[in-house]
Amino acid sequence: MQEKNIAVFVDYDNIEIGVKSTLQRDFAVSVVLDALKERGQIVAKFAYANWSRQEGATRQMAENAVQMVQRIPSPRGDKNGADINLALDALEMAFTHPHVNAFAIVSGDSDFVPLVNKLKEYGKTVFIVGGKAFTSTILQQNCHEFVSYEALLDDAPPPPREYRQRERERERERPPVAGSKEPKPDPHPLGPVHGPVNRPQQIPPPHQQPLQRQRPAPLELSQAMPLVERALDMLDRRNVQPQLGLLKSTMLQLSPAFNEKAYGAHSFSEFVEKMKAADYVKVTGTGGRYIIERKASSHPDKPQLKPEGLLTPLRDVLETHRIEMEDGVAADALEAWFTEEVPNMDWKQYGFQEFTELLNFAQDRLVVRIEPSEEHGLMTYMGAEFYPPAPPPKPVKELDEEDDGPQPIVKGQPSFLEPDAKPVSPRARKKPAARVVDGNTMAPAPRKRVTRKKSGD
Repeated sequence: MQEKNIAVFVDYDNIEIGVKSTLQRDFAVSVVLDALKERGQIVAKFAYANWSRQEGATRQMAENAVQMVQRIPSPRGDKNGADINLALDALEMAFTHPHVNAFAIVSGDSDFVPLVNKLKEYGKTVFIVGGKAFTSTILQQNCHEFVSYEALLDDAPPPPREYRQRERERERERPPVAGSKEPKPDPHPLGPVHGPVNRPQQIPPPHQQPLQRQRPAPLELSQAMPLVERALDMLDRRNVQPQLGLLKSTMLQLSPAFNEKAYGAHSFSEFVEKMKAADYVKVTGTGGRYIIERKASSHPDKPQLKPEGLLTPLRDVLETHRIEMEDGVAADALEAWFTEEVPNMDWKQYGFQEFTELLNFAQDRLVVRIEPSEEHGLMTYMGAEFYPPAPPPKPVKELDEEDDGPQPIVKGQPSFLEPDAKPVSPRARKKPAARVVDGNTMAPAPRKRVTRKKSGD
């Protein structure tokens, strides 16, 4: 198998605001690079942003040897400048660097779908790295493998050191309130130290604490069985033994968004062990050469619920709160409405770990429109489905004019002939009619030639 030489392209503006609005975290490029190193050798790393406004991120880019490409915004404030630069540079590398056979695009923007299709057309392997809550489902399904950013994070890790340091610097730079004494800087801002000095731990106020969302509960293994069965059937038709690595590559071929960590497994081998313990598959072999076979399970067959089944109740909730939705509401508020008004509907049974993943799926179906916001988190608006375009104006029917019959011919006035009528020559008009004498048709009488006398005769 050919080793993959990966070129990484980071749309920093998109991924940074997406991670912050959905996960309440700072984007860490090192986490992404570590995950891509497991899939091949990274040979190039580029990140696109207006770095004059991202001073806190330049340090981590430099520490990870990521080349920062400055995106100069135009006077019109275009937001697609980084997308165009990234796409052009990726295509140029595909043409001029034949040894680069894999590309990793770190973004959730659906505008990169044409780029992904073009790279696949030239035989390149394409990885997409982004959050499941804000990466377009169309982009997830059109790449070779989608790497979920949520799955790369540990369970509730402490905030990064750079984040804590930046928060302390912001607190020091904040001007003191008039009439109050400026507090002295704390030599131990992270808490008390062990020793004879016993001071109470200083906890920052809630608005300064970085909120971090816990990892969502894993999905049920039964929801992965349709994909596992499809992959086993495909390998069976090819007369290939369903080994561990081959089974996963086939599952990714059928569904690039598959990730074993969504089912509570840290690796694919652990995922297969969970399937075996749940009596869904039969596993034989040792030493890493596992052979997976389908097994008649004693579990009752549950009807597989499709994600589209949640769009109808979501439409009903949006219609109920249409007035509130006009100016946009936070995703958490919409989730509370959905839970209250549709209490028996669990989106986890439809394959969504979080409600924001349902909103992301609904956005690609034009049911909602979501916009990440650093201040309010993920904002939700009514989709284009609720604002259909106005019908084209009906053509005005012309009134039928009354037919007055044929136009009378008046000598000395112009007239129009019928379309099929042939003009009559002057000679034919002056020809006299035939005479009828005693029942016999006679030739017309010859015309007398009138000779005018000349004057003077």
